[in-house]
Amino acid sequence: MKNSILNISGKVFLYFPVFVFIWLTGLSTAVAQETEIGFGLGGFKYSGDLSRGINIKSIKPAGTVFFRSNISKAVSFRIAATGGKLAGSDERTPIDPFAVNRDHSFDIFLFEASTVFEYHFLKWRDESTLIRWTPYFFGGFAIFGISGESEKPAEYSNVQPALPFGFGFKYILNPKWYLGAEFGARKTFFDYLDNVSSGDGTIKDYQYGNKFDNDLYYFMGLSLTYSFYTIPCPTSPYKKNYRRR
Repeated sequence: MKNSILNISGKVFLYFPVFVFIWLTGLSTAVAQETEIGFGLGGFKYSGDLSRGINIKSIKPAGTVFFRSNISKAVSFRIAATGGKLAGSDERTPIDPFAVNRDHSFDIFLFEASTVFEYHFLKWRDESTLIRWTPYFFGGFAIFGISGESEKPAEYSNVQPALPFGFGFKYILNPKWYLGAEFGARKTFFDYLDNVSSGDGTIKDYQYGNKFDNDLYYFMGLSLTYSFYTIPCPTSPYKKNYRRR
């Protein structure tokens, strides 16, 4: 399984040049250039044919590392790598009577590379206010790869696109360190996270799901961010006039 995870990670990172190009484009139009790095710990939650909603039983550990560029006081651009376990079980979280008969489960590793824009609702970094926190919304694009023990049909790839979006909360501990909390959903175009999708409904073995309802997954967690905050040095107008002479 270790080699599978490495192969998935390698495939996902093939898409990183696209993310870097978008990031460089954002930097060329930057207004207030602050950069940040950080990490977060939390959990992945799956939603599909085996599980619905949010429950503690189906949350698995996950972590993330990220780089953020503050394009303006309201908008930031973030590149992140996130990985962790994703699991579901008809036995632990049955959603209907058919689930008891199907009795399916899965346990996989998911690795995600994402790029998103964040919009902050309050002027939390403005020195003219006393506000040290802000809620924010984010949305963007991601590529994820999966690796697991269950057999997969040949008609799908282990690497798939997704649309991440969600909301969070940031708090300034000091000018260098920020604390954050985030909840985000990943809209996929894929129905095999749980390895359950279409099937022959005339065969009452219940080993199938709803092929018209794609799977989703969520990441929720806490993060700690370090900001490369710099205070511009004042310049003397007299020195400028002296150079002109």
